[in-house]
Formats: sequence, structure tokens, C-alpha cells
Amino acid sequence: MELVKVDIGLLFWMTLTFGILLFILGKYAWKPIMKMLHEREESIDKALNAAEDAKKEMLKLKAGNEQLLLEAKEERDALLRDARKVKESIIEEARAKANEEANRIIENARESIQYEKLAAINDLKNQIASISIEIAEKLLGQELSNKEKQKELTEKLLKEVKIN
Repeated sequence: MELVKVDIGLLFWMTLTFGILLFILGKYAWKPIMKMLHEREESIDKALNAAEDAKKEMLKLKAGNEQLLLEAKEERDALLRDARKVKESIIEEARAKANEEANRIIENARESIQYEKLAAINDLKNQIASISIEIAEKLLGQELSNKEKQKELTEKLLKEVKIN
């Protein structure tokens, strides 16, 4: 029953010990902890800004690729129109020359199709990269929204600071 009784001396020493502990923490621990938290916040802000910049850059690249694809299609259409005119004039001149020109036009069309195929593959790669960035953003958002994980991270960092 002696442990349950509140004694003035015990109260005095507990208050004095708590005050000394509070002073020591205030002098040596809170500043590094607050500095570390501030640095962490800055690094997260920088990472989010970098992700946003990368997303904007990907959108610019995607728009540029779409513009190149449109130009390639227009050029292909123009080439096909010209090829048809050439083909008709060659048919009128001679049957043999028409066959040779037709083969050349088919080869040009194959090259144009190959170019469009490569442009479509590049566009697909850009879309995959954009989706990957969005997934990474969502994962980071979920990681930082869980208070338990934040608490574990803070405790881990405190232990590392004490060791060093």
C-alpha cells in the first residue's frame, strides 16, 4: 500500500525529473527532429514537383508525337496521290513502264507503313510511361496517407539519428 500513497517528496522528485527530462529533450532532441521532419517535407515536395514536371513533359512529348503522326499521314496521303498520278501517266505511256513504277510505289507505301508502325509503337511507349507515373503517384499517396507507416518511419529515423 506504500506504493499507492502520494508523498510530497515523491511528487517533488518526479516533477524535478520530468522538468530535467523536458529541458534535455528541448535542448538536444527537438531541434534535430524538427530539422529532419522539415528536410523530409522538402524532399517529398521536390519529388512531387519532379513527378509533375515529368508528367507535363510526357504530355508535351505525346502532343509532339501526335503532330508528327498527323504530318506523316498527310505526307503519306500526298505521296499516294502523287503516286496515283504518276501511275496513270505511266500506264498511258507504256504497259511495261507501268509495272516497274507500280512496284516502286508499293515499296514507298511499305516504307510509309513501316514509319507509321514505328510512330504508333513510340506513342504506345509514351502512354505506358505516363500510366506508370500515375501509378507511382498513387502508390506514393497511399504510402504517405497511412499514419502507422509514417509513425514507423519516424521511429526508424529517430533510431538512426541516435545511433549516429
